[in-house]
Amino acid sequence: MSNRLAKEKSPYLLQHKDNPVDWWPWAPEAFERAVAEDKPVFLSIGYATCHWCHVMERESFEDHAVASLMNAAFINVKVDREERPDIDAVYMTVCQLIGQRGGWPLTIFMTPERKPFFAATYIPKTTVGGRYGMMELIPMVQDAWDRRRQGLVADADRLTRALAELAAKDMSGQVPDSSLLHAGFEALRGSFDPVHGGFGDAPKFPSTTSLRFLLRYWKRTGKPVALQMVGQTLAAMRSGGIYDHVGGGFHRYATDRTWTLPHFEKMLYDQATMVMVCVEAFQAIGEPFLARTAHETLRYVLHDMVSAEGGFYSAEDADSEGHEGKYYVWTHQELRDVLGESLFAEVEAAFNVRSGGNFRDERTRVYTGENVLHTTSVPTGNDLHRDALDRLFAHRSSRVRPLKDDKVLADWNGIMIAAMARAGRVLQEPVYVGAAESAASFVRSHLMSDGFRLLHRWRDGSAAIPGMLDDYACMVWGLIELYEATFESRWLADAQGLCRTARERLRSDQGGYFQTPDDGEELLVRSRPSYDSPVASGNAVMMMNLLRLGHLTHDTALIKEAWTIARTHAQLMRGAPTATMAMFSALDFALGPAREVIIAGYPHAPDTGAMLRALAVRYLPNVVVCLRPVSEQPGSAQLAPYLVPYRMIDGKATAYVCEGFSCQAPVTSVSAMLEQLGETKEQGNANIADQ
Repeated sequence: MSNRLAKEKSPYLLQHKDNPVDWWPWAPEAFERAVAEDKPVFLSIGYATCHWCHVMERESFEDHAVASLMNAAFINVKVDREERPDIDAVYMTVCQLIGQRGGWPLTIFMTPERKPFFAATYIPKTTVGGRYGMMELIPMVQDAWDRRRQGLVADADRLTRALAELAAKDMSGQVPDSSLLHAGFEALRGSFDPVHGGFGDAPKFPSTTSLRFLLRYWKRTGKPVALQMVGQTLAAMRSGGIYDHVGGGFHRYATDRTWTLPHFEKMLYDQATMVMVCVEAFQAIGEPFLARTAHETLRYVLHDMVSAEGGFYSAEDADSEGHEGKYYVWTHQELRDVLGESLFAEVEAAFNVRSGGNFRDERTRVYTGENVLHTTSVPTGNDLHRDALDRLFAHRSSRVRPLKDDKVLADWNGIMIAAMARAGRVLQEPVYVGAAESAASFVRSHLMSDGFRLLHRWRDGSAAIPGMLDDYACMVWGLIELYEATFESRWLADAQGLCRTARERLRSDQGGYFQTPDDGEELLVRSRPSYDSPVASGNAVMMMNLLRLGHLTHDTALIKEAWTIARTHAQLMRGAPTATMAMFSALDFALGPAREVIIAGYPHAPDTGAMLRALAVRYLPNVVVCLRPVSEQPGSAQLAPYLVPYRMIDGKATAYVCEGFSCQAPVTSVSAMLEQLGETKEQGNANIADQ
C-alpha cells in the first residue's frame, strides 16, 4: 500500500510513495507525531533525478528489514530539495559544519524540535569500508536516544547555536574596489587546469559563474589569459562526454578531469547557464562552435523540456531501466549495426569509440563495454557527422527514456527565460525570444499574483510553496533580459513589480536578502544565501538586478542598495572568492563604467534595427539598452520617465550614449554610436554585427 507521499505533487516524493518506510512529507503533523511518540526524526532530502538517491532507495528504503528498523526508531520525513531549497540549505549547512562534504541524498537525524544531531549523505544498507550502514547505524541511534539522550540533545543544541551564529555573522567589510576583482581573477587562475580547462581536478562542474566573471575581467583589463581560460574550458566541455553530442545539451558534471565521463542527469539550470556563457563567449571570441553549442542546447530544451502550457520542466534523470547512463551509452556493435560500415568508421574515429568501451562505472571504476561519445577536438563544420548523429538520435529515441521531472520552478524558469531571451537577441533567432515570452506568460498566469507575489512550484495544474529569494531574483533577471530582447514595457513592469516585492519581503536590515519571506514558515534559521551553487547566489543575482534596473530606469535608490549588498559581502568575497564569483560579476558592473544606450526611433524601422543589432552582437556586459519608441507608449513613460525627452533627429533613429546619467551628443549612425562606447566595427563578433 502507498504511504502518505502518494498525495504529494513532487515527482521525487512520489517515487517513494510505495516504499515500506512510513514516510511523512515535511509538515507540522510529522513533528507533532514525533513529540507524541517520543521519537527522533529521520530526514531524507533529495531530488527526482539524483542517482545516489535512487541507489539509497533501492538498497534501503525499498528493503523491508531496513524499513522496519526506520519505522520503529524514527518519524521519517522526505523532502524534495528542489521544492524546498530553504529546508535543504539549513540542513546542508549542518552537514558542512560537522566536516562532511555535502551532497544528496542528505540524511539528517534530529530531535522533534527539528534540531539536528547527526548528518550524512548517502548511507549504504550495511557497513562498508568504515562507513556505517543503515542496519548498524539505526540501532545505535535508537539506543543512544533511549539511554544517552542528554548527549544527543546537547549536540543538537550546539549545532543549532552554530547555525544561528553563522546566519547572523556580519560579513561586511570596507567598500570593495577593483583590487578585489584582481584578487578574484588570481584565485581562478590558481585553480585553473591548464591542460584540460575548467577548475580543480575531479569531479568537474561547468562553473559558469566563474567563466562569466572571466569574460568580464577580460573586457575590463584586456588580459588575454582570462579569455583563453574561457575558450579552452568551453572547447573542452563541448568536445567532451559531458556534452550530449547526439541530442544536444549538457550533463550535470564530469566524473573525471578530462570532461570525458559524465554524470548523466540533465538539469534545466545547467542548460540555461551554459547557453548564457556560450552566447557571451561568442560575442567576445566569435568562434562558431560557441553559437552552435547554444543552438543545439536550446533545441534540446525546446524539444524535450517545455510543457504544453509554456513553462520549462526541471530535469531529466541520469538513470533508466535501473542503470546510470543507459539511455546515452553505446556498445561497439550497436553503433556498427545502426550506422552501417561507412558511417561507423567515421564515428569510431571521430568520437573515440573503443571495442571494449570507454565508459567506467562511477562506483566500481570498471569499464562496462559501453561508449560515451566524445571527441579530441571541437568540430569546425556545422554539418560535420550530422547524418551519423541524426541516425543515432532516431535510434536512441526508441529506447526507454530517463524519468523527466516535470515540475515547473519559478527560479529555474527565470534563468532559462534569461538564456532564451539573450540567445534570441544575440543570435537573431525569434523562436528563442518567443519561447521566453511563453514561459514568462506562464509564470505570470500560474505562479504570480496580482500583487507580484510568486509561488515556487507548479505541477499537474497546481501551484504551491511561497516564493523565495531565488524565485524573485531569477525571474527579475529573466524579465530584464526579455525586455532588452523585445522592448515591451510589460516585461519591465513585471521586473519592477517583482523586485519591489522582494525588497519589501526579503530584505535584511544587515544588508542583502533572506532566502525566505518575513511571513514564511519558521525554520531553525532564516538564511541569507551568498555562496554560488551550480547557479549564482540569490544575493548576487539581486545585486545585478538592482544595478541593471537602476540604470534602465534611472532609479538611484536601487543602485545604492546594490552597493549595500556589495559591502555586506565584501569580507566573504575576500575569504572565498571562487565560491562567490557571481558577486564579483555584479561588483564589476557596480564599479563601471556602466552605460545606458537609449535608441529613439520607430521600433521596426531598419535604422533602429541596425543600431540594436550592433549592440546585441557585441560583448558589452556593463551596458543597458532602452528603446524610446517614437509613438510614445504610456507604459514606458511611467516606468522610466526620463525617456520622455529623447527624440529622433532628422527623422532618423538616434542613439544617446549615457554614463553617470549624463549623455553624450546624440548620433544617428551605428559607427558613431560604437565610437562613443569605445567600440569599433572590427571589435567583438563583427562577422554578424552589421549584416
